[in-house]
Amino acid sequence: MEKPLSKSDATNNRMELPMESLRNFPIPDGQNYFEFVAMDTVDRPWEFKVSTRNEGKYKKPWMSGQWGSYAHEKGLKKGDRVKLIMQVEGNVVRSYRITAERNLTMGMWVPVEQFAN
Repeated sequence: MEKPLSKSDATNNRMELPMESLRNFPIPDGQNYFEFVAMDTVDRPWEFKVSTRNEGKYKKPWMSGQWGSYAHEKGLKKGDRVKLIMQVEGNVVRSYRITAERNLTMGMWVPVEQFAN
């Protein structure tokens, strides 16, 4: 999943997710959330939670948990993009990696860790 950040994504404690990203999160039947740990580019673990609304026509998923801390520590801004990569190992174990990038110019994306906060 790849998502350009809105101002609210970068400054709030949750990031709105595209509907099609739900297939990457095995939300158990009868629940409206899935908790997982994603490793960042410096192999630091971050605890996240993907949730959906219980009511209404659209599930409108979002990611919370340590999202606000992650966004703050990485100095994320509107227009940065976040990539969340899921790996399935042996059809059972899922591991997640999260990266954040900033567009320097002309489509050249650089990891945000290269910028001083």
